[in-house]
Amino acid sequence: MKRTTALVCSFLLLSATFASAERDLVPTLDNQPDTCPDQPPEPEWMRNTEARQAYKRLLIQQIYRFQSMGRIVDAQSCACATRYPSWETAEAVYFDRYSSAEYWDVVEATSDFRRQANELRKQAMPICETAGNW
Repeated sequence: MKRTTALVCSFLLLSATFASAERDLVPTLDNQPDTCPDQPPEPEWMRNTEARQAYKRLLIQQIYRFQSMGRIVDAQSCACATRYPSWETAEAVYFDRYSSAEYWDVVEATSDFRRQANELRKQAMPICETAGNW
């Protein structure tokens, strides 16, 4: 009986702790980035992409990320304009090569761009950390 009472009390105490912690989680709608607050927004057409076409948006984001890491490494600078230029160049690559591609071709390209960006990230990260933009 004592064991059952102890278990019930423990359960109630833990439940109250979790409920209290959950109440403290307040979502914010502020999307302000920590670094380079004047980052250009994604193009409107990307933000309005249908859920079924989200894989295309992901590809453009990875192209942009790859290009960004490459610019940082090439310039040996992590100035905000270098790291976050307009989306035009990434859009151009997408429209030239992938806008009419099949699903699996887009998925494969997304993976390739992610892999390449991750490799460049190893070199870009110390440059950006030194500049305070990481």
